[in-house]
Amino acid sequence: MTRRPYRAVALTLAMTAFSLSGCGTRKETPPPPPEAGFVVVKAQAVPLMVELPGRTSAFETSEVRPQVSGVIQERSFTEGSIVHKGQTLYQIDPSLYRAAVNQAQANLASAEANRESAAAKAARYKPLAQIQAVAEQDYTDAAAAAKQAAASVAQNAAALQTARINLQFTRVPAPITGRIGRSLFTTGALVTSGQADPLTTIQRLDPIYVDIQQSSADLLALRQSLSAGKGVAPSSAAVRLTLENGSSYPLVGKVEFAEEMVDTATGAVTLRARFPNPQGLLLPGMYVRASFSQATTRNGILVPQAGIGRDPQGRATVMVVGPGNKALSKIVVADQTVGADWLVTSGLQPGERVIVEGLGKVKAGKPVRPVPARAPLVPPPGTNRGGDQGGPSAGNG
Repeated sequence: MTRRPYRAVALTLAMTAFSLSGCGTRKETPPPPPEAGFVVVKAQAVPLMVELPGRTSAFETSEVRPQVSGVIQERSFTEGSIVHKGQTLYQIDPSLYRAAVNQAQANLASAEANRESAAAKAARYKPLAQIQAVAEQDYTDAAAAAKQAAASVAQNAAALQTARINLQFTRVPAPITGRIGRSLFTTGALVTSGQADPLTTIQRLDPIYVDIQQSSADLLALRQSLSAGKGVAPSSAAVRLTLENGSSYPLVGKVEFAEEMVDTATGAVTLRARFPNPQGLLLPGMYVRASFSQATTRNGILVPQAGIGRDPQGRATVMVVGPGNKALSKIVVADQTVGADWLVTSGLQPGERVIVEGLGKVKAGKPVRPVPARAPLVPPPGTNRGGDQGGPSAGNG
């Protein structure tokens, strides 16, 4: 009876030793390759957007000045209102100019009477001179006097026309349609023709111009790339504005021309865009930022920003799913962003699978388990994987 417990203990120890020796020889299961979310890239036409500073300027500006001298009798507009072309703005005292018209009319009537008398005398002397009843010189003098009288009529007619024009100038009209500013002269003020200070200023604000400043170096590079024709074509995309407070201007404009000269002080070229401004939201002198496309690359490849990295030399790199589902690192050229993506101009081919998710676990040359980006997370082993169908590739659109 005393040996059975010892036998049981010995059997237990033997089984334990066998179990421990078996654990020491078992091979560890390697971990599964990391999951890598990818997008399939494709070549497409991509507008090359630029954002440049600019300032608004009035479509038309007119400084209203008097063309005759006199005292202002009346101001016929409300400051800050819309005035129309031809509308009377000021009335200058017309008394002197009306008297000048009357005098010019009287002078013209006198000249016309003198012309008739001189013409009649020359007509009477002509046949008499032919029969030598009067001296030839007398007829010559009479004919010359008639021509002088006719010239005097023309001179007085011109003087009358000038007097009437000056009388019209006592009414100062609006030269353009637009919003009028404050009046710098009041009723009773003396104004003179050719004075330096305007009476007021009118600005047409609908449409309105935006003068955009671009570096001459950037514009030169753009023109060279367009002339080379290496996959870049000119574009006439719409221009959009960001206002001073960060809000977006709701209406779209268009670039009309670029000045053919460089500002020596700033090294910039001015591009002028035209915008509708029906509500008068844009005022002259406002600072804005203009976004527009000057060119379009025909075979651009867009890669989400998460898929672009930088090596120690600062070069752009991407990880792609290579043969055998191994991660490969590639150096690419990505110098410009387009929205939330990088524009890759070389280093990638259409159809390649660029890894954009799980990059922290991916190593170059190591296997990965590629899945379309934004696919559902893989459930733990042993659970139901219903719905393990990856979402559509972001690159396949």
